Amino acid sequence: MIQEETIQKWLIDESLFKDKLPDENANFHYIINYPENHVMDIIQPLGKNDLILIGCATEIASEQRALMREAKKSEREDYIWELRYTLNTQLLDFNLQLENDNELKQFIITDKIFEDGLTKHLFIKTIEKVFKSKIQCIWKLEQKFGIPTQDNSLNDDNNMFV
Repeated sequence: MIQEETIQKWLIDESLFKDKLPDENANFHYIINYPENHVMDIIQPLGKNDLILIGCATEIASEQRALMREAKKSEREDYIWELRYTLNTQLLDFNLQLENDNELKQFIITDKIFEDGLTKHLFIKTIEKVFKSKIQCIWKLEQKFGIPTQDNSLNDDNNMFV
């Protein structure tokens, strides 16, 4: 059984802890800052005492979505397929929320660690991997469609389940 106290201690030791959320679907649910001002979730789903879920949800800013809408449909489709392949090679779970002919509205990236493989090192490395994959999605978005006038393509107040 993964002890909540251990996870909380590791988050506090590494200055990642932001808040604990009430969550009826989880044994525990933490919001962390990684890096500063980028929200991520650490969850032990209800009834899964041997599992930790690490994830982030990112909503695409309206300015970035407007740039996507201006692009050809085939360019949006190419971007979505490239994003799928990229995330899949990282062995991550993901969900792309699309609308209006492959306009990306939001994406969720998650990874999990089971009790028999849980170490502080792997825990922190998994947080880093999920975050780096998030940034890679944003960079690919900006590379393909351009950078919005205002630098707010990341909505960092997102978490997965609130």
